[in-house]
Amino acid sequence: MLQETASRFLEEHSSSAVVRAAAGTDGLDRALWQRIVAELGWQAIPVPEADGGLELGPVELAIVFEQTGRRLTPTPHFASALSALAVRTVPDGEARQRLLAQLAEGAICSLAHTDARPHWGTEGVAIEAQATPEGWSLSGEARFVAAGHAADELLVVARSASSGKLMLCAVPADSEGVTVTHQATLDQSRSMANLCCEGVHVGQSAVLCDDWEGSLAVVLNMGRILVAAEQVGCAQAALDMSVAYTSERIQFGRTIASFQAIKHKAADMMLKTESARSLLYYAACTADAWLRGAVTAQALEEAAHMVAASAGDAAFFVAGTAIQLHGGVGITEEYDVQLYFKRARALESYLGRPDESREVIARLLLDAPSVTGEQGHAA
Repeated sequence: MLQETASRFLEEHSSSAVVRAAAGTDGLDRALWQRIVAELGWQAIPVPEADGGLELGPVELAIVFEQTGRRLTPTPHFASALSALAVRTVPDGEARQRLLAQLAEGAICSLAHTDARPHWGTEGVAIEAQATPEGWSLSGEARFVAAGHAADELLVVARSASSGKLMLCAVPADSEGVTVTHQATLDQSRSMANLCCEGVHVGQSAVLCDDWEGSLAVVLNMGRILVAAEQVGCAQAALDMSVAYTSERIQFGRTIASFQAIKHKAADMMLKTESARSLLYYAACTADAWLRGAVTAQALEEAAHMVAASAGDAAFFVAGTAIQLHGGVGITEEYDVQLYFKRARALESYLGRPDESREVIARLLLDAPSVTGEQGHAA
């Protein structure tokens, strides 16, 4: 039912014209987001019921994100969902309750964790936290902050200069010393921003967690699953568009869809998409189990990187093949297939490339102990 509702709503309200209009500005359609908040409540999916949310989970998020990826929906939903999952990992307290309640109501919150040099993980954290008599002072930069320039509040990951541990801080976007700028990327329909902190004062009450390194790794794996859901939706849309186009295009007195070579390409596209979709819902179920404490963080990491590698390859392969099946018109601005190619290419490297995910899987399978066991972390 959730999938059907999302599909129908986005078919009507996230058309090509809407996506193109958002891409021409900052990659966001705020009116569409407010409508989603008011009518559908997707922003409340990962928020606990006690904080005003629906307390569903990664499986329901994957269902919705597959549909938003299929329609290239230009909203801050990814930033909102990732922030909610991040806040759920911190100890209970007033700040946690406040943020979750705001997220359930549709506030835009963005996680700023890395400058993506050299990696997307904890090695890329470039914001430093210096202790002060009143709390902490944050200085440094973070890049590729999803919907960061539209955020009401930023979840900033910083490394303590004294202890070397990672901290998670809640920083209002209008704080003195905070500069957030929209970042133009290959895919202009997906909003990204850069964050610069110059001596930003953070009180002790705004520090959500002072030892967040392990939780950051988990949250990024959750993010990889949501990105994979978008990639699966993107691949499915590119496949559907290709089948529709080749079924209408006439050559030598027949549709080109009737040619065996075209059928082979379409079959390969479908195989890639369906394989990635199977891994997606396996990974989403694993993430759901981790939230219940039923599997280890290592099991979640393995599942997340499996689907990241599969979906990243699938989306780029299917979108690229769709360009070929469209022929010369495939690379023109007039046809929407080029929008999906840009999305597939941009997401292929977001949070790590497929080859990097395969390296992680190899390390987990060959070097690490078994991932079986029930040592998950309940959030």
